[in-house]
Amino acid sequence: MLVIPPPASDIDSIFASGADLSDPMKFLAKGLPPFQIHYDERLEVGYKWYDAERKDTLFPFGFGVSYTGYEYSGLRVRTGKALQVSFTVRNTGPRAGTEVAQVYASLPASAGEPPKRLIGWARVALAAGESKPIALGINRDRLSIFDAQSDGWKLVTGGYRILVGSSSRNLPLSADVTLHRFTGDIR
Repeated sequence: MLVIPPPASDIDSIFASGADLSDPMKFLAKGLPPFQIHYDERLEVGYKWYDAERKDTLFPFGFGVSYTGYEYSGLRVRTGKALQVSFTVRNTGPRAGTEVAQVYASLPASAGEPPKRLIGWARVALAAGESKPIALGINRDRLSIFDAQSDGWKLVTGGYRILVGSSSRNLPLSADVTLHRFTGDIR
């Protein structure tokens, strides 16, 4: 039986060896109508969706595997034009290890945001039984939301909760701060 290949199309010649890699994209985009993408999940993507829906996960966002354990203590949040978040991480196990300490924020309900968002982190190597203080500066932009009406970023007035731990679901430390309307300072 004789098989006759179909005639070469424009696309076949574009993907031929030695062709300019930008050519296929030009070909594929040529004449395509503009389109809009609608995201039904809005801001609740990834771990934010699981948190908003209160669904359990096998491995929460930020989860890490280690041969040792860690303990968090001594959360302090200093406020002003930015947040200064400090706490201590201690290796509670018999082996050295590296932990990624994570800082999350829950915004005021009026912001219409998912339950919490990652706003900072620090990687810390600890010997068995060792403790280290961690201090992170958190810029105000990490707490901002996009306002479509003003076409810009803004801070929402109200209470924020700062959460610290080893993953999006293991946050043993928390502190509350308030953003005041007139000064824009976080207190």
